[in-house]
Amino acid sequence: MPTDSLPRQLARTRRFTLGAPAAPAVSADGRTVLFLRSRAGDDPVSCLWALDTATGAERLLADPAALGADDAALPEAERIHRERARVLTTGITAFGTDGTGRLAVFALHGALWLVDTADGTVRPVPTAAPVYDPRLDRAGRRIAYVGGGALRVVGTDGRGDRALAEPEHEEVAYGTAEHVAAESMYRTRGHWWSPDGTALLATRVDDRPLSRLHLADPAEPQRRPRTVRYPLAGTANADVSLWLLPLDPDRPGARTEVRWDRAGYEYLTAAGWDDHGPYAAVQSRDQRTVRTLAIAPDGGTSALAEQRDEHWVELVPGLPVRTASGAPVGSADRGGTRHLTVAGQPVTPAGLQLRAVLGTEGEQVLFTATEEPTETHLWLYEPAAGLRRLSEGPGLHTGVRRGGTLVLTTRAAGAPAGRTTVLSEGRPALPLASFAQAPVLTARPELLRLGPRGLCAALFRPTGHRPGDGPLPVLLDPYGGPALQKVTTGGGWPELVSQWFADQGFAVLAVDGRGTPGRGPRWDKEIFGDKATPALEDQVEGLHEAARLRPGLLDLDRVAIRGWSYGGYLAALAVLRRPDVFHAAVAGAAPTDQRLYDTHWQERFLGHPDEYPERYDACSLIDDAPRLRRPLLLVHGLADDNVFPVHALRFSGALLAAGRPHEVLPLSGTTHTPTDEAVAENLHHHQLDFLKRSLGLA
Repeated sequence: MPTDSLPRQLARTRRFTLGAPAAPAVSADGRTVLFLRSRAGDDPVSCLWALDTATGAERLLADPAALGADDAALPEAERIHRERARVLTTGITAFGTDGTGRLAVFALHGALWLVDTADGTVRPVPTAAPVYDPRLDRAGRRIAYVGGGALRVVGTDGRGDRALAEPEHEEVAYGTAEHVAAESMYRTRGHWWSPDGTALLATRVDDRPLSRLHLADPAEPQRRPRTVRYPLAGTANADVSLWLLPLDPDRPGARTEVRWDRAGYEYLTAAGWDDHGPYAAVQSRDQRTVRTLAIAPDGGTSALAEQRDEHWVELVPGLPVRTASGAPVGSADRGGTRHLTVAGQPVTPAGLQLRAVLGTEGEQVLFTATEEPTETHLWLYEPAAGLRRLSEGPGLHTGVRRGGTLVLTTRAAGAPAGRTTVLSEGRPALPLASFAQAPVLTARPELLRLGPRGLCAALFRPTGHRPGDGPLPVLLDPYGGPALQKVTTGGGWPELVSQWFADQGFAVLAVDGRGTPGRGPRWDKEIFGDKATPALEDQVEGLHEAARLRPGLLDLDRVAIRGWSYGGYLAALAVLRRPDVFHAAVAGAAPTDQRLYDTHWQERFLGHPDEYPERYDACSLIDDAPRLRRPLLLVHGLADDNVFPVHALRFSGALLAAGRPHEVLPLSGTTHTPTDEAVAENLHHHQLDFLKRSLGLA
């Protein structure tokens, strides 16, 4: 295939995720690894598989095609979950197991299925409502699931389906995660079994306090607009409470509300139930305090731990959790390091930045952490032996570990879908087969450290470019915000896109500035109160430092910038405020008005807009519209319920009112992540054409 087919390949392979093993889970005895994988690199339908760690043999356990799945039956809660989690596949997209790992359950377009992983039998479990997020109890006797906003329980034999909690209103739901929890707290669940299977801990989410936003499809005017409840910055959040729900048949309808100061701590960031009882983590609206709470049988709570920070307490995926002895596992920001803590004490050294906690087994804690900003490694902590790194070599490493078996997933250069290896004590390493396609081009980033801040950067040149070929027009290709690193040794799809643009005749530069992950709390929090200035300054500094280090390569009279989401915001910001440096921009799905994004994300960095209106004004783009004097292309999906289309439309209206020419590309039926093959492919070509026209390139 020619090089210019990469955009089509990206769309067809869903960014190289199809055909790659995903979501591995290890049985309690370490003998079986369950995982999801589609049958080919262009097949979007994920199946459930099992690997025998003794023999290396794989078995197909459940194939949606054989089960008669119907996309039309997908529950709305599942559709929303996939959008929040950026799930790009269909079919079986998640599963849960009992305590041993022998039984597994999954929802397939509203139907509930149970798998015996030992004998391979798959059977439907009849339910009273379409199923979302099914979870087995530890003993494998019952399945909890969300159906029609109710939290229900059914036996694995299909008997006794009943509601433990039913919504009192159509905008109330039990057992789910609200928008801000799923989008920015890493909490995608809303119900948790007790270890003995006699009760559940569950959320009650009341969306009625939220603002009503409406999404219409102008290309389908006969369809009614979709109403979305959304927590705009500075407005009310969903009313989220937590309940203990017993299964005792002698106490039908009995339930106990978990009590804490919900006025002072309105965010429920995490919850769970282990052998030491139920627990939860709650956060204040200003996000400067997080409390971890033990929950008593009567619903009362007591503090297990508390974190405070003058800016915000950073939530770490997988926390809080406890070891087998009950020692709380958490995090602590001290100086420039985010430490892992056990029983309140840091157990990781200065300079090792905690990224996520992946689980505990006994007293051991499995986690990921960063020493070098471009790499993430897998680590194990155990009190007797201390710290041990489980991964080697450049890349982004993660994994799961149980019963003496480690499943290590590594994403590195040349493998955008990653490589997954099963490591069992005393046995040879076993690869999990991947059917993911190989990219049609090879990315060749040159990793740089730029300027006094040591900005991490990646420079891409056209394939075959030789020194002395003359200066190249420059395309900056950042994300630049707190949710994502682009400059890593992980070899992901973003660097392939950068290389593709480079192969069209550009020197492409990606710079991770202040606020991007991986460099510790001081770096993270330099954007507090101002999401615009530091980020833009770092892009300018990175550009000029790269030109200094590689003299004659970068043509600073022809510089463009492109980006998506926060990267799109940064691109528009660049041509508005530094037209002396940037000569054209493509801004995709850009949040142009900071008041129109959600509470938890925006208020973390800018505070409450009623208290700090000047911060929101300074970081929004609407008032800057009259300053535009460079070519600007705005791209936005009209079905985007994360960064709503109003961002692009209001900004375009302000530009038109100011008499500033610009271009707008609306994507009908497209959400925050374009997945339609033709749209995703041609979007790249449209950007390329705009950039060449704008910079005067043949």
